[in-house]
Amino acid sequence: MSTLIEVHPTVDPINYDDILNIVNHVRSQVTLTEEPKIGIICGSGLGDLAELLTERQVIPFTNIPGFPPTNVIGHKGNLVFGNLMGKFIVCLQGRFHPYEHSMNLALCAMPVRMMKEFGVRTLIISNAAGGVNSAFKWGDLMLIKDQLFLPGLAGFSPLVGINDPRMGPRFVSMHDAYDLSLRQLAHTVAHEQGIVLHQGIYVMCGGPQYESPAEVCMFKTVGADALGMSTCHEVTVARQCGIRVLGFSLITNIANQEADTAVEVSHEEVLVAAKEASERACKFVSGIVEKL
Repeated sequence: MSTLIEVHPTVDPINYDDILNIVNHVRSQVTLTEEPKIGIICGSGLGDLAELLTERQVIPFTNIPGFPPTNVIGHKGNLVFGNLMGKFIVCLQGRFHPYEHSMNLALCAMPVRMMKEFGVRTLIISNAAGGVNSAFKWGDLMLIKDQLFLPGLAGFSPLVGINDPRMGPRFVSMHDAYDLSLRQLAHTVAHEQGIVLHQGIYVMCGGPQYESPAEVCMFKTVGADALGMSTCHEVTVARQCGIRVLGFSLITNIANQEADTAVEVSHEEVLVAAKEASERACKFVSGIVEKL
């Protein structure tokens, strides 16, 4: 069984040596003939991608000491190694969300640090999100150009606490957090596959409650196009690790901006939308991996 590390959210939950110990434990359970240069974090709607890998080696989160459990329906909770489009990759089939673990963002971004130690240099991150931009509709894909990730909205930064220089610099620039060249590649793949691909700003909220209409209006006013409960802390840690990132959102619902309109969002609705778009999203990511 895994050991859940519970600490105050302002303190890094594990140090660099702990990460190395977990990585070595994983290495002892799999056969790695090469480094996985590409990592993928599968949000809702992309979990089936891990099933497409050939020569798969699967480790449940529960078999990894130091990994907290994931209890959200739609997130299988596996670390998967295998081949996709001729590339050896590591895939996080599901994620653990900060709202599940006392808003400890450093703990929830730990798999990104592990991927760095495995050799990952490019990270593809997906999520399910509510559409704020009026041009979006149910089932659309939005490439993330930038993010809104502010203290208080979604807990403390995952970089808060004593900094170990082996993890990366103390102060991290978030300019070009979502790599421009990767976004250009994604647009090329979308065009080839006939996929409508929007681009916009993603905002992370703490959850697990869905945002009120007033909150949605506030986020729209400051420039948000889509909102969700994940991703930004993972991207922040990736940038500290020197990993370039491509992120996209699957628009699984349209966020309600009018309090007197009877529109409610449910997790079941999100799962249905994610399932409907799964094949298209997996084909899209596979096309990107092929061209990397």
